[in-house]
Amino acid sequence: MKQLLYTLSALAVLATTACRKYVEISPVNVRQLKYTKDYQGLLYNSSQLMEKTYLYPLYASDEVWTADGTVWQTNLNINLGYAYCWLPKIWAETQEDPDYATQYQIIYNTNIVINEVMNSEGGTDAEKLKAYSEALVHRAHAYFTLVNIYAKQYDPATAATDPGVPVVLQTNFTSSLKRVSVEGVYNQIIGDLQTARPNLAVTSDVNTNPSQAAVYAMLSKVYLNERNFIKAGLYADSALQLKNTLVDLNAYAAAPTTYPNKSNDPETIFSKVVSSFVSTLPLSNEAVNLFDSVNDLRYRMFTQPGANIPVSNFTNRGTYKHRLANQGIYVGPKVPEIMLIKAECEARAGNTSTALTVLNNLRRKRFTTTGYTDLTAATAQDALQLVIMERRIELMGTGARWFDQRRLQKDNLISTVSRPFKGVTYTLAPGSNEYTFAIADKYILLNPEIEQTPR
Repeated sequence: MKQLLYTLSALAVLATTACRKYVEISPVNVRQLKYTKDYQGLLYNSSQLMEKTYLYPLYASDEVWTADGTVWQTNLNINLGYAYCWLPKIWAETQEDPDYATQYQIIYNTNIVINEVMNSEGGTDAEKLKAYSEALVHRAHAYFTLVNIYAKQYDPATAATDPGVPVVLQTNFTSSLKRVSVEGVYNQIIGDLQTARPNLAVTSDVNTNPSQAAVYAMLSKVYLNERNFIKAGLYADSALQLKNTLVDLNAYAAAPTTYPNKSNDPETIFSKVVSSFVSTLPLSNEAVNLFDSVNDLRYRMFTQPGANIPVSNFTNRGTYKHRLANQGIYVGPKVPEIMLIKAECEARAGNTSTALTVLNNLRRKRFTTTGYTDLTAATAQDALQLVIMERRIELMGTGARWFDQRRLQKDNLISTVSRPFKGVTYTLAPGSNEYTFAIADKYILLNPEIEQTPR
């Protein structure tokens, strides 16, 4: 069946009208979808779109901070400022939420491939299955992003009834836009990933393309968020069996700008990036003090004083890793993150020695050879604390801390956060509704069936 392929240049919009639609489509470069290569092009030619994730959670995390009245605060985009202050409402009634819109735009593209590529012409069954499966992985990642921004943290006791996000699996505009439960969204994600895996390459030469290693890595993240630590650890193992290369920072300490860029970073399992350019993020004193400033090469390579970062507009230290290659902030699953999931699951299982072995294998590649010493822990709980600290250091500036703040409240590991902004001090307490972003009013006004997140 012939379908029109649209270059999707406008933002995604959930809407119900006489002609119901959930994606605004700009019909640029219209041609007909017919051949398998057309559907492959929808995935590969839109690789920049497919890589995009989120922006606003970066500014909400407790690792970002500046003193009151800095130029950084004055110049900060108004909506990012609202996210930085954890305000209940970030968007005016007429405004798009680009994080929300981008993920549904990705979902629209992937739904076209998933629903139509197997009936396309000119491709082998293997080629069709590969495109179908890659689309499933991208869709799963988009829903994982959405449910962890706009829904409550997965809680096994309440996930079946907590509202998640609308799940749209077709390309027509008549699907229900009611929010599926958090459990339902997670089940969809897991189902997509498990269906995709057998038809994918073990690893991919192009790290923006899904692979079996990427599926295992994503499943480890999904189950970690579900607090199913046994499965999270098993899938982390599976991912690391397929891809486990670590970069030794000692090889780049003398010339940090030679650090591998996005396309050839051997640690990257599945490339995903922040959805918009970020010059740098100012780091809180608490975050900076986690580093061994003398021996940890991440301190000197991946953070810099604000005065040394062009257009930083603050004086405290800021994030710098993404500036080395100027290719955006990487937030997709990488070998270090999956190692940290493995270490966390081992610590939670009481396997202190194994957790520390994994943790130290990572840290050994991050410290000067003369200044490195293994971490030790007397108990599994102590080991868990070390893993959480290492997550904060290794994943700093990627938004991972915001998602950890959400999930680690269950372990009583998150404290109340306060910070000043333009003369007012704002506070975020554990259990606050502001740990879940509201869905922009525009989408709810157009679609009354979408329930707003509790504020």
